[in-house]
Amino acid sequence: MTLRTRILVLVSALVVLAGVATASVLHASARAERRDRAQPGGPRITAGPVSLTGSRRLVFRNMAWGPHRDELTSVPASDPSGPRTASKVKCLRFYAASGTGVCLQAVRGTVQDTYRAVILDAALHVRARYDVPGIPSRARVSPSGRYAAWTAFVGGDSYAGTNFSTRTAIVDTRTGRLTPSLEAYRVVKDGRTYRSADVNFWGVTFTDDDRGFYATMATHGTTYLVRGDLAARTVTTLRTNVECPSLSPDGTRVAFKKRVKGLPQDAPWHLYVLDLRTGRETALAEPRSVDDQAVWRDDHTLLYALPGDYGADLWTLPSDGTGKPRRVSTAAVSPAYVR
Repeated sequence: MTLRTRILVLVSALVVLAGVATASVLHASARAERRDRAQPGGPRITAGPVSLTGSRRLVFRNMAWGPHRDELTSVPASDPSGPRTASKVKCLRFYAASGTGVCLQAVRGTVQDTYRAVILDAALHVRARYDVPGIPSRARVSPSGRYAAWTAFVGGDSYAGTNFSTRTAIVDTRTGRLTPSLEAYRVVKDGRTYRSADVNFWGVTFTDDDRGFYATMATHGTTYLVRGDLAARTVTTLRTNVECPSLSPDGTRVAFKKRVKGLPQDAPWHLYVLDLRTGRETALAEPRSVDDQAVWRDDHTLLYALPGDYGADLWTLPSDGTGKPRRVSTAAVSPAYVR
């Protein structure tokens, strides 16, 4: 090949690469523009005040394309598919109770994004900020609003497989005291102190006494429901194959996702409810795999997210194993009932 031919080949390759790069930039720009433009048939959304107290409301992250995508929005709890009020506060994950909210946010960087947890007051004003070491996954606030917890992926990006690592933090919202990782707590397994380098925690749900919580612990390929003690800084294993527990308002049951043999590796869960007094598990009437930490609407009904056209939709289901799933809101995720 002559020098002239080599130069022509090089120039041609550069032209092709430049064209591909330009097309990619234009495609990304067009996609971003679509995301910022409200789509026909989507929910009606207007900007306005959003409060974490007051009359019964449902607050969640809005996933509908348009200028309010990713913002916390509010609807009447009795009409979750109704018109939404958008707050201008953006969250990847969110939860609230008793006028206190926790909002997990992305901080956009020139090289890579970072993440933080923001504690919000009833009017969504920032009370405190904490660094989050990975991609946000779960968030909860105790019934009194005193404690907030969050989980992030620090290695891997899915609970479905085994190659992932999480970090779960708990903060006292009154004092600001932060426990950056539940791995600092003493683990009691089978009545003995347990230590292992591969211990992971996720999916905290608080009791109403400002002392206890439940969570998932994983070690050596097995997941456990654990009961935590905030004062003693201990977690105690209770039973296996429990993930993302959610304590009922009356404190007697835990809704959770359970791995079921025979399901696909990337979608292995079904929803169950565990009676904490009797140990009885009830399979719920949701045939699809649910990768979410369910929320109790009341003592009889659960709310959870499933994949939808704009990321996720919200569904409800009775907690006693009867009934059928019912979609109540499209393009929504991370719900919390505020009263």
